[in-house]
Amino acid sequence: MSLTTIITLPALGLVNALGHDTASIAQALFCGDTAGMVCEDGWLPQRAARVGRARVADLPALPASLSHYDSRNNRLLFAALAQIEDEVRSAIERFGAHRVGVVLGTSTSGIYEGEAAIAHYTTHGALTPGFHYGRQELGDCARFVADALALTGPAYTVSTACTSSAKAMVSAQQLIRAGLCDAVIAGGVDTLCRLTINGFSALEATTADLCNPMSANRRGINIGEGAALFLVSRKPADIALLGAGESSDAHHISSPEPNGKGAEAAIRQALAAAGAAPDDISYLNLHGTATPKNDEMESRAVARLFPKGVPCSSTKPLTGHTLGAAGATELAFCWLALSHHNVDRRLPPHVWDGCADPTLPELNLVRTGDTIDRHPRRIMLSSSFAFGGSNCCLAIGDAP
Repeated sequence: MSLTTIITLPALGLVNALGHDTASIAQALFCGDTAGMVCEDGWLPQRAARVGRARVADLPALPASLSHYDSRNNRLLFAALAQIEDEVRSAIERFGAHRVGVVLGTSTSGIYEGEAAIAHYTTHGALTPGFHYGRQELGDCARFVADALALTGPAYTVSTACTSSAKAMVSAQQLIRAGLCDAVIAGGVDTLCRLTINGFSALEATTADLCNPMSANRRGINIGEGAALFLVSRKPADIALLGAGESSDAHHISSPEPNGKGAEAAIRQALAAAGAAPDDISYLNLHGTATPKNDEMESRAVARLFPKGVPCSSTKPLTGHTLGAAGATELAFCWLALSHHNVDRRLPPHVWDGCADPTLPELNLVRTGDTIDRHPRRIMLSSSFAFGGSNCCLAIGDAP
Protein backbone atom coordinates (compact mmCIF):
# COMPACT_ATOMS: atom_id res chain seq x y z
CA MET A 1 0.00 0.00 0.00
CA SER A 2 1.00 3.67 -0.25
CA LEU A 3 -0.14 7.18 0.57
CA THR A 4 -1.92 7.23 -2.80
CA THR A 5 -4.07 4.18 -2.00
CA ILE A 6 -7.73 5.19 -2.32
CA ILE A 7 -9.55 4.59 0.96
CA THR A 8 -13.27 4.05 0.49
CA LEU A 9 -16.33 4.03 2.74
CA PRO A 10 -18.67 1.43 1.23
CA ALA A 11 -21.02 0.96 4.21
CA LEU A 12 -22.41 2.92 7.15
CA GLY A 13 -24.37 1.99 10.27
CA LEU A 14 -25.89 4.76 12.37
CA VAL A 15 -27.99 5.24 15.52
CA ASN A 16 -28.65 8.56 17.26
CA ALA A 17 -31.35 11.06 18.25
CA LEU A 18 -32.41 11.40 14.60
CA GLY A 19 -33.29 7.74 14.08
CA HIS A 20 -32.36 4.08 14.25
CA ASP A 21 -30.77 3.55 10.81
CA THR A 22 -29.41 5.50 7.84
CA ALA A 23 -32.79 5.80 6.09
CA SER A 24 -34.66 7.23 9.09
CA ILE A 25 -31.73 9.45 10.03
CA ALA A 26 -31.35 10.86 6.51
CA GLN A 27 -35.02 11.75 6.37
CA ALA A 28 -34.87 13.56 9.72
CA LEU A 29 -31.45 15.12 9.06
CA PHE A 30 -32.35 16.98 5.89
CA CYS A 31 -35.59 18.24 7.46
CA GLY A 32 -33.80 19.61 10.52
CA ASP A 33 -35.81 17.40 12.89
CA THR A 34 -35.09 18.18 16.56
CA ALA A 35 -37.67 15.78 18.05
CA GLY A 36 -34.94 13.57 19.50
CA MET A 37 -33.72 16.41 21.70
CA VAL A 38 -35.71 15.81 24.89
CA CYS A 39 -35.81 17.22 28.42
CA GLU A 40 -35.23 14.55 31.06
CA ASP A 41 -35.02 14.58 34.84
CA GLY A 42 -32.45 12.60 36.79
CA TRP A 43 -29.28 13.68 35.04
CA LEU A 44 -28.63 16.87 37.00
CA PRO A 45 -29.47 17.82 40.59
CA GLN A 46 -32.65 19.86 40.89
CA ARG A 47 -33.21 20.52 37.20
CA ALA A 48 -33.89 18.77 33.92
CA ALA A 49 -31.33 18.39 31.15
CA ARG A 50 -32.00 18.55 27.42
CA VAL A 51 -30.29 15.55 25.84
CA GLY A 52 -30.06 13.82 22.48
CA ARG A 53 -31.63 10.45 23.32
CA ALA A 54 -31.00 7.72 20.70
CA ARG A 55 -34.28 7.26 18.87
CA VAL A 56 -34.59 3.50 19.02
CA ALA A 57 -37.42 1.66 20.80
CA ASP A 58 -35.51 -1.44 21.86
CA LEU A 59 -31.78 -1.89 21.57
CA PRO A 60 -30.86 -5.44 20.53
CA ALA A 61 -29.83 -7.82 23.28
CA LEU A 62 -26.33 -9.22 22.99
CA PRO A 63 -25.90 -12.95 22.33
CA ALA A 64 -25.29 -15.07 25.43
CA SER A 65 -21.70 -15.64 24.34
CA LEU A 66 -21.09 -11.88 24.55
CA SER A 67 -23.09 -11.19 27.72
CA HIS A 68 -19.94 -10.13 29.59
CA TYR A 69 -19.85 -7.10 27.27
CA ASP A 70 -23.44 -6.08 27.97
CA SER A 71 -23.81 -2.30 28.31
CA ARG A 72 -25.92 0.39 26.68
CA ASN A 73 -22.79 1.59 24.90
CA ASN A 74 -22.17 -1.80 23.31
CA ARG A 75 -25.85 -2.28 22.50
CA LEU A 76 -25.77 0.99 20.55
CA LEU A 77 -22.71 -0.35 18.73
CA PHE A 78 -24.43 -3.68 18.09
CA ALA A 79 -27.41 -1.88 16.52
CA ALA A 80 -25.11 0.06 14.18
CA LEU A 81 -23.03 -3.02 13.38
CA ALA A 82 -26.14 -4.98 12.36
CA GLN A 83 -26.73 -2.44 9.59
CA ILE A 84 -23.40 -3.17 7.89
CA GLU A 85 -22.97 -6.82 8.86
CA ASP A 86 -23.42 -8.17 5.33
CA GLU A 87 -20.69 -5.88 3.94
CA VAL A 88 -18.41 -6.67 6.89
CA ARG A 89 -18.90 -10.42 6.48
CA SER A 90 -18.08 -10.07 2.80
CA ALA A 91 -14.85 -8.22 3.66
CA ILE A 92 -13.90 -10.92 6.17
CA GLU A 93 -14.51 -13.62 3.58
CA ARG A 94 -12.49 -11.74 0.98
CA PHE A 95 -9.52 -10.61 3.10
CA GLY A 96 -9.52 -12.93 6.12
CA ALA A 97 -10.29 -12.22 9.78
CA HIS A 98 -6.65 -11.29 10.46
CA ARG A 99 -6.75 -8.54 7.81
CA VAL A 100 -9.83 -6.73 9.18
CA GLY A 101 -9.26 -4.27 12.02
CA VAL A 102 -11.41 -2.33 14.49
CA VAL A 103 -10.73 1.26 15.57
CA LEU A 104 -13.35 3.06 17.63
CA GLY A 105 -13.61 6.32 19.52
CA THR A 106 -15.42 6.77 22.83
CA SER A 107 -15.32 8.91 25.95
CA THR A 108 -17.85 7.10 28.13
CA SER A 109 -17.73 3.38 27.30
CA GLY A 110 -19.88 1.64 29.96
CA ILE A 111 -19.73 4.36 32.62
CA TYR A 112 -23.55 4.44 32.70
CA GLU A 113 -23.53 0.91 34.15
CA GLY A 114 -20.68 1.87 36.48
CA GLU A 115 -22.81 4.68 37.91
CA ALA A 116 -25.65 2.24 38.56
CA ALA A 117 -23.24 -0.18 40.24
CA ILE A 118 -21.89 2.52 42.55
CA ALA A 119 -25.41 3.68 43.44
CA HIS A 120 -26.31 0.08 44.29
CA TYR A 121 -23.18 -0.20 46.43
CA THR A 122 -24.07 2.99 48.32
CA THR A 123 -27.49 1.58 49.20
CA HIS A 124 -26.79 -2.13 49.59
CA GLY A 125 -23.07 -2.39 50.34
CA ALA A 126 -22.37 -4.37 47.18
CA LEU A 127 -22.06 -3.68 43.47
CA THR A 128 -24.85 -4.56 41.07
CA PRO A 129 -24.99 -8.37 40.61
CA GLY A 130 -22.95 -9.37 37.57
CA PHE A 131 -21.24 -6.00 37.22
CA HIS A 132 -17.62 -6.07 36.06
CA TYR A 133 -15.37 -3.04 35.87
CA GLY A 134 -14.15 -4.08 32.41
CA ARG A 135 -17.42 -2.88 30.89
CA GLN A 136 -16.49 0.73 31.56
CA GLU A 137 -12.90 0.49 30.36
CA LEU A 138 -12.37 2.63 27.27
CA GLY A 139 -11.03 -0.32 25.28
CA ASP A 140 -14.14 -2.39 25.87
CA CYS A 141 -16.04 -1.30 22.76
CA ALA A 142 -13.29 -2.26 20.30
CA ARG A 143 -12.77 -5.63 21.99
CA PHE A 144 -16.51 -6.21 21.85
CA VAL A 145 -16.77 -5.64 18.08
CA ALA A 146 -13.67 -7.75 17.40
CA ASP A 147 -15.01 -10.65 19.50
CA ALA A 148 -18.51 -10.35 18.03
CA LEU A 149 -17.04 -10.91 14.55
CA ALA A 150 -14.16 -13.22 15.59
CA LEU A 151 -11.65 -10.76 14.13
CA THR A 152 -7.94 -11.15 14.81
CA GLY A 153 -6.63 -7.99 13.18
CA PRO A 154 -5.66 -4.83 15.11
CA ALA A 155 -8.41 -3.70 17.51
CA TYR A 156 -8.15 -0.64 19.72
CA THR A 157 -9.95 2.42 21.02
CA VAL A 158 -9.02 6.07 20.63
CA SER A 159 -10.12 8.44 23.40
CA THR A 160 -9.28 12.08 22.75
CA ALA A 161 -12.57 13.57 23.97
CA CYS A 162 -14.60 15.14 21.15
CA THR A 163 -12.14 14.21 18.38
CA SER A 164 -12.05 10.51 19.33
CA SER A 165 -14.00 8.98 16.44
CA ALA A 166 -12.61 11.44 13.89
CA LYS A 167 -9.14 10.26 14.88
CA ALA A 168 -10.37 6.65 14.73
CA MET A 169 -11.15 7.27 11.05
CA VAL A 170 -7.62 8.62 10.52
CA SER A 171 -6.19 5.53 12.23
CA ALA A 172 -8.26 3.25 9.99
CA GLN A 173 -6.92 5.04 6.93
CA GLN A 174 -3.35 4.65 8.19
CA LEU A 175 -3.75 0.94 8.97
CA ILE A 176 -4.79 0.26 5.38
CA ARG A 177 -2.14 2.48 3.81
CA ALA A 178 0.53 0.87 6.00
CA GLY A 179 -0.50 -2.54 4.68
CA LEU A 180 -1.56 -3.82 8.11
CA CYS A 181 -5.23 -4.19 7.18
CA ASP A 182 -7.35 -4.45 4.04
CA ALA A 183 -10.52 -3.27 5.78
CA VAL A 184 -11.31 -1.62 9.12
CA ILE A 185 -14.53 -1.15 11.06
CA ALA A 186 -14.14 2.40 12.31
CA GLY A 187 -16.26 5.01 14.02
CA GLY A 188 -17.41 5.82 17.50
CA VAL A 189 -19.96 5.40 20.25
CA ASP A 190 -20.96 7.28 23.38
CA THR A 191 -23.80 6.94 25.86
CA LEU A 192 -25.63 9.40 28.05
CA CYS A 193 -24.40 9.27 31.63
CA ARG A 194 -24.44 11.50 34.70
CA LEU A 195 -20.66 11.81 34.85
CA THR A 196 -20.49 13.54 31.47
CA ILE A 197 -23.59 15.68 31.81
CA ASN A 198 -22.65 16.89 35.29
CA GLY A 199 -19.07 17.48 34.21
CA PHE A 200 -20.02 19.77 31.35
CA SER A 201 -22.61 21.44 33.57
CA ALA A 202 -19.89 22.16 36.15
CA LEU A 203 -17.93 23.88 33.40
CA GLU A 204 -21.03 26.02 32.73
CA ALA A 205 -20.99 24.72 29.18
CA THR A 206 -24.53 23.28 28.93
CA THR A 207 -27.96 24.77 28.31
CA ALA A 208 -31.43 23.53 29.22
CA ASP A 209 -32.70 24.99 25.93
CA LEU A 210 -31.97 23.60 22.48
CA CYS A 211 -28.38 24.51 21.66
CA ASN A 212 -28.10 27.51 19.35
CA PRO A 213 -24.80 27.48 17.42
CA MET A 214 -23.44 30.74 16.01
CA SER A 215 -26.26 32.75 17.57
CA ALA A 216 -25.88 35.86 19.69
CA ASN A 217 -28.10 33.95 22.15
CA ARG A 218 -26.01 30.78 22.35
CA ARG A 219 -25.63 29.46 25.88
CA GLY A 220 -23.94 26.06 25.57
CA ILE A 221 -24.24 22.46 24.45
CA ASN A 222 -26.71 19.62 24.80
CA ILE A 223 -25.14 16.18 25.39
CA GLY A 224 -26.25 13.36 23.09
CA GLU A 225 -25.60 9.68 22.52
CA GLY A 226 -25.18 7.52 19.45
CA ALA A 227 -23.05 5.15 17.40
CA ALA A 228 -21.59 5.53 13.92
CA LEU A 229 -19.74 2.68 12.21
CA PHE A 230 -18.10 2.78 8.81
CA LEU A 231 -16.61 -0.06 6.86
CA VAL A 232 -13.33 1.46 5.67
CA SER A 233 -11.76 -0.41 2.78
CA ARG A 234 -9.39 -0.42 -0.17
CA LYS A 235 -12.18 -2.01 -2.24
CA PRO A 236 -13.65 0.39 -4.88
CA ALA A 237 -16.77 2.25 -3.80
CA ASP A 238 -18.60 5.49 -4.65
CA ILE A 239 -17.57 7.49 -1.58
CA ALA A 240 -13.98 7.86 -0.36
CA LEU A 241 -12.16 9.19 2.68
CA LEU A 242 -10.00 11.64 0.76
CA GLY A 243 -7.79 12.94 3.51
CA ALA A 244 -7.44 14.23 7.03
CA GLY A 245 -5.73 16.93 9.04
CA GLU A 246 -4.72 16.92 12.69
CA SER A 247 -3.22 19.53 14.97
CA SER A 248 -2.77 20.31 18.66
CA ASP A 249 -2.77 23.93 19.72
CA ALA A 250 -2.38 23.01 23.43
CA HIS A 251 -3.76 26.40 24.40
CA HIS A 252 -5.79 25.34 27.46
CA ILE A 253 -7.22 22.15 28.94
CA SER A 254 -10.84 23.10 28.19
CA SER A 255 -10.79 26.31 26.10
CA PRO A 256 -9.78 26.54 22.43
CA GLU A 257 -7.13 28.89 21.09
CA PRO A 258 -9.27 32.03 20.60
CA ASN A 259 -8.29 32.79 17.01
CA GLY A 260 -8.74 29.22 15.78
CA LYS A 261 -5.14 28.72 14.66
CA GLY A 262 -5.14 25.00 15.52
CA ALA A 263 -8.51 24.49 13.85
CA GLU A 264 -7.29 26.28 10.75
CA ALA A 265 -4.14 24.15 10.59
CA ALA A 266 -6.16 20.93 10.71
CA ILE A 267 -8.54 22.09 7.97
CA ARG A 268 -5.66 23.21 5.76
CA GLN A 269 -4.02 19.79 6.13
CA ALA A 270 -7.26 18.05 5.19
CA LEU A 271 -7.61 20.22 2.09
CA ALA A 272 -4.02 19.46 1.07
CA ALA A 273 -4.44 15.74 1.66
CA ALA A 274 -7.56 15.75 -0.53
CA GLY A 275 -5.80 17.78 -3.24
CA ALA A 276 -8.51 20.40 -2.92
CA ALA A 277 -8.69 24.18 -2.77
CA PRO A 278 -11.22 26.02 -0.58
CA ASP A 279 -13.39 26.78 -3.62
CA ASP A 280 -13.69 23.02 -4.32
CA ILE A 281 -15.59 22.32 -1.09
CA SER A 282 -19.32 21.64 -1.40
CA TYR A 283 -20.08 21.64 2.34
CA LEU A 284 -18.42 21.94 5.74
CA ASN A 285 -19.90 20.30 8.84
CA LEU A 286 -18.95 22.62 11.67
CA HIS A 287 -18.01 21.43 15.13
CA GLY A 288 -20.46 24.12 16.21
CA THR A 289 -20.99 23.37 19.90
CA ALA A 290 -22.93 26.60 20.62
CA THR A 291 -20.52 27.50 23.41
CA PRO A 292 -19.30 31.10 23.26
CA LYS A 293 -15.60 30.30 22.83
CA ASN A 294 -15.86 27.41 20.35
CA ASP A 295 -18.16 29.27 17.96
CA GLU A 296 -15.98 32.37 18.17
CA MET A 297 -12.74 30.62 17.26
CA GLU A 298 -14.33 28.33 14.67
CA SER A 299 -16.10 31.12 12.80
CA ARG A 300 -12.83 33.06 12.63
CA ALA A 301 -10.94 30.05 11.23
CA VAL A 302 -13.64 29.30 8.65
CA ALA A 303 -13.86 32.92 7.53
CA ARG A 304 -10.09 33.05 6.95
CA LEU A 305 -10.01 29.77 5.06
CA PHE A 306 -13.10 30.41 2.94
CA PRO A 307 -13.19 34.15 2.18
CA LYS A 308 -15.76 33.53 -0.58
CA GLY A 309 -17.90 31.50 1.82
CA VAL A 310 -18.72 27.80 2.00
CA PRO A 311 -22.09 26.14 2.79
CA CYS A 312 -21.79 25.02 6.39
CA SER A 313 -23.88 23.95 9.35
CA SER A 314 -23.67 22.56 12.85
CA THR A 315 -25.84 19.47 13.25
CA LYS A 316 -25.57 19.34 17.04
CA PRO A 317 -29.07 20.84 17.56
CA LEU A 318 -30.35 17.64 15.89
CA THR A 319 -28.35 15.05 17.84
CA GLY A 320 -26.76 16.79 20.79
CA HIS A 321 -22.99 16.67 21.17
CA THR A 322 -22.24 12.95 20.98
CA LEU A 323 -18.69 13.56 22.27
CA GLY A 324 -16.52 10.56 21.38
CA ALA A 325 -18.97 9.60 18.62
CA ALA A 326 -19.32 13.12 17.21
CA GLY A 327 -16.53 13.00 14.60
CA ALA A 328 -17.79 9.82 12.95
CA THR A 329 -21.45 10.83 13.33
CA GLU A 330 -20.94 14.15 11.57
CA LEU A 331 -18.77 12.55 8.88
CA ALA A 332 -21.70 10.16 8.43
CA PHE A 333 -23.97 13.14 7.73
CA CYS A 334 -21.62 14.15 4.92
CA TRP A 335 -21.73 10.54 3.67
CA LEU A 336 -25.54 10.67 3.63
CA ALA A 337 -25.45 13.94 1.67
CA LEU A 338 -23.12 12.36 -0.89
CA SER A 339 -25.06 9.10 -1.11
CA HIS A 340 -26.97 8.29 -4.28
CA HIS A 341 -30.05 7.92 -2.08
CA ASN A 342 -30.00 11.72 -1.57
CA VAL A 343 -31.66 12.31 -4.93
CA ASP A 344 -32.63 15.88 -4.05
CA ARG A 345 -28.97 16.77 -3.30
CA ARG A 346 -29.97 18.29 0.05
CA LEU A 347 -27.55 19.52 2.71
CA PRO A 348 -27.94 19.24 6.49
CA PRO A 349 -29.55 22.53 7.63
CA HIS A 350 -28.25 24.80 10.36
CA VAL A 351 -30.99 24.91 13.00
CA TRP A 352 -30.85 28.06 15.15
CA ASP A 353 -32.85 31.15 16.08
CA GLY A 354 -31.46 33.18 13.17
CA CYS A 355 -30.10 35.89 15.47
CA ALA A 356 -26.53 36.34 14.22
CA ASP A 357 -23.82 37.36 16.66
CA PRO A 358 -22.46 40.67 15.30
CA THR A 359 -19.06 39.94 16.90
CA LEU A 360 -18.57 36.81 14.77
CA PRO A 361 -17.62 36.66 11.08
CA GLU A 362 -20.64 35.95 8.90
CA LEU A 363 -20.83 32.37 7.63
CA ASN A 364 -22.86 30.83 4.81
CA LEU A 365 -25.16 28.79 7.07
CA VAL A 366 -27.25 26.15 5.29
CA ARG A 367 -31.02 26.69 5.26
CA THR A 368 -33.54 23.87 5.12
CA GLY A 369 -33.88 22.83 1.48
CA ASP A 370 -30.47 24.12 0.35
CA THR A 371 -28.77 21.77 -2.10
CA ILE A 372 -25.25 20.78 -3.10
CA ASP A 373 -23.72 23.01 -5.75
CA ARG A 374 -22.87 21.16 -8.94
CA HIS A 375 -19.10 20.86 -8.49
CA PRO A 376 -17.36 18.58 -11.00
CA ARG A 377 -16.34 16.46 -8.03
CA ARG A 378 -18.09 16.77 -4.69
CA ILE A 379 -15.83 17.15 -1.64
CA MET A 380 -17.00 17.82 1.92
CA LEU A 381 -15.24 18.50 5.20
CA SER A 382 -16.14 17.62 8.79
CA SER A 383 -14.36 19.35 11.66
CA SER A 384 -13.98 18.16 15.26
CA PHE A 385 -12.27 20.03 18.10
CA ALA A 386 -11.63 18.77 21.62
CA PHE A 387 -10.32 19.58 25.07
CA GLY A 388 -6.59 20.12 25.27
CA GLY A 389 -6.46 21.67 21.80
CA SER A 390 -6.97 18.42 19.90
CA ASN A 391 -8.19 19.23 16.38
CA CYS A 392 -9.15 16.98 13.47
CA CYS A 393 -10.70 17.59 10.07
CA LEU A 394 -11.79 14.86 7.64
CA ALA A 395 -12.29 15.21 3.88
CA ILE A 396 -14.85 12.96 2.21
CA GLY A 397 -16.16 12.94 -1.33
CA ASP A 398 -16.78 11.20 -4.62
CA ALA A 399 -14.14 8.51 -5.13
CA PRO A 400 -11.53 9.42 -7.78
